Amino acid sequence: MIPHPHHPPAHAEANAWAEVLVRRGLLHAAVLVPTCQWLVQHRADGPVHVLDGPSDIVELAAAIQHRIRTRPDTR
Repeated sequence: MIPHPHHPPAHAEANAWAEVLVRRGLLHAAVLVPTCQWLVQHRADGPVHVLDGPSDIVELAAAIQHRIRTRPDTR
């Protein structure tokens, strides 16, 4: 889902996306910190990335969905 440009995603929406991405194994970790930034780690042994807010989490979810939908079928 792409947010409407006049309505930035709320923290609840970003939290829901982060939870889904981690639960589905598409991210190793996504943690909201008190500064309202997100710490995201793609793999357990990978670097930690800092995202500035809820919009960045939603954009990351959209990018991951796009990558999944456009990868070649390997069956």
